[in-house]
Amino acid sequence: MPDALPALTEMPSPQYIMTAEGRRIATYSWGDEEAPTVLAVHGFASSTRDNWVNTGWVRDLTRAGYRVLGVDQLGHGASDKPHESSEYDMVHLVDDLVIVLDTYLLDTVRYLGYSLGARVGWQVAVNAPERIERAVLGGIPDGRPLARLQIDEVRALAEHGTPVEDAVTRNYVTLASRVAGNDLLSLVALAEGMRHGDADPDVTHPPLQPILFATGTDDAIFAQSKALAEATPNGSFLEIPGRHHFNAPGARAFREAGIRFLTGA
Repeated sequence: MPDALPALTEMPSPQYIMTAEGRRIATYSWGDEEAPTVLAVHGFASSTRDNWVNTGWVRDLTRAGYRVLGVDQLGHGASDKPHESSEYDMVHLVDDLVIVLDTYLLDTVRYLGYSLGARVGWQVAVNAPERIERAVLGGIPDGRPLARLQIDEVRALAEHGTPVEDAVTRNYVTLASRVAGNDLLSLVALAEGMRHGDADPDVTHPPLQPILFATGTDDAIFAQSKALAEATPNGSFLEIPGRHHFNAPGARAFREAGIRFLTGA
């Protein structure tokens, strides 16, 4: 019998959106265009395919009646990968998503973000609250994204092949190397750009929408993520049992709870 929802684990051809700086952002759409839309934004060194397609999120969200709009953030996936750190500050990353919503003529969406995508989602929900109805923010950093990444070691690896010694940085490099098309120098530029001019999540002015924070119990940022949830007026917190920062997106418990939350259940 033919699949009633074909090709939900495959990638459609990217539709490119131009940023204000003239960079191409790759977007992907699944489901009925008239259905409520979930904007899905991946983490650092990942992609729409890696975080949301291969893990079953696109499949299950579509089956739940949503349209899914995936975005490869600048420096990732099929999007442009500049090497200038100035292009990767929080203002640019937030503006990129607002331009995507404007181009698709979407006034408001439900938001799904992980790690870097969650940090950017927090800021979109604060800066453009009318655009985000509710959000799932998984693995959101407590402070500046990628602060634990040793940039000099990654640059030395990319430019000279020097082995990475720092364990956390080595985990990020391993993640980056398994995602096809990643460019280490663009990821270094992103990590540098996010450290210049980006403020930590401001708990004195948190998002006011319903927000589900979700973090693996084995993630080093678990306590800080929980504190962000407690500081958010309409925040709730999900513990993802036995998961660390790099494997939490694939957890069934995260996916099922996240979809229930996006539905308002």
